[in-house]
Amino acid sequence: MKEIGPKDAHDALGKDPAIVLVDVRSVPEFQGGHPKGALNIPIMSKGPGGGAMMPNQDFMAVFTAAVPKDKKVLVSCMSGNRSARAVMLLEQGGWKDVTNVRCGFGGARDMMGNLTEPGWAALGLPTEQGDPAGRAYADLKKKA
Repeated sequence: MKEIGPKDAHDALGKDPAIVLVDVRSVPEFQGGHPKGALNIPIMSKGPGGGAMMPNQDFMAVFTAAVPKDKKVLVSCMSGNRSARAVMLLEQGGWKDVTNVRCGFGGARDMMGNLTEPGWAALGLPTEQGDPAGRAYADLKKKA
């Protein structure tokens, strides 16, 4: 699996506006802050009644409707774990140029919870909040 750090991901997006950045965190996480310009397609979501996180059964359908398989795609989450899982699913689904954004939005942490590599937010890279029109999950899900 290809990986890239947040700073290199930001630089790549600046050089090539055709690259698609997808944040696979839950809708509330995305709303609270995300890389500027990112699409939100959660790989996991809260279960009924706000319970434990469960796989998003619509993930592949929404991704297929929102992101053409010939696009270069960067996939991000909070720490790099969910995005790594998403990259594996996307590669199996036929996307050819998919890269995991290592340590994601919040950074990578060791088993004690200590930050080992800063993420997008800690690096001061451009962020935004809320549900941007056309990039929020509710909008993207309508295409599926």
